[in-house]
Amino acid sequence: MDRFIKSLKENRQLLLIPLYAAFYLPWFIWLEKHVTRHYYVIHMAVDDLIPFCEYFIIFYYFWFVYMIGSIAYCVFTDRSTFFKSFTFMVVGMTLFLVISTLFPNGHDLRPAVFERDNVFTRLLSFIYLTDTPTNIFPSIHVYNSIGAHLCIVFNKRLKNNRGIKILSLIICTGICLSTLFLKQHSVFDVAGALVLSLVMYPVCFREEYKNLLISIKERKAERRAA
Repeated sequence: MDRFIKSLKENRQLLLIPLYAAFYLPWFIWLEKHVTRHYYVIHMAVDDLIPFCEYFIIFYYFWFVYMIGSIAYCVFTDRSTFFKSFTFMVVGMTLFLVISTLFPNGHDLRPAVFERDNVFTRLLSFIYLTDTPTNIFPSIHVYNSIGAHLCIVFNKRLKNNRGIKILSLIICTGICLSTLFLKQHSVFDVAGALVLSLVMYPVCFREEYKNLLISIKERKAERRAA
């Protein structure tokens, strides 16, 4: 018990997670219960071209492990990156709540019935039952996956671990695609999350963004000199 208390004192930033959850969850649950009718239907023609593929449920469920794992690792190894990533996610999630409240939205992309009956469709059925097709813009599944990836990419402990970074990128990409192939989101939702990420990246990761710009300029200078 003494070790646990000592560890908690040394890593007080952990308390930020349940504190924000206490703010976010009640609001989100309220939206899920009340935004059931009279909402703006989000749909793009390209949505109809994307096939349904239940196998992506593996990536969709892995989102929870990916999120918790990346944040927890940063808490104990790189506090600076944790605060940047946490701020990145909090801003996006809060903006999502505001948008969903002011502009109720949803989609009608889910299949009426599954063509196949297997363990993957059964896992997806649980998601469909517990998660309404409303309050979808921008996709938090996509936005927070990007935040988790940035959390790993900029973690100082993983600075030279290219393998972990590549694996993280694969997982992040798979999760983003899963929202489309499982008919959980429209391309519009995913695009919204990507745009918001591009806006928040230089805001929350200023130093890393500046280093990226410097690196790009140096590469251009090298090409001109060659």
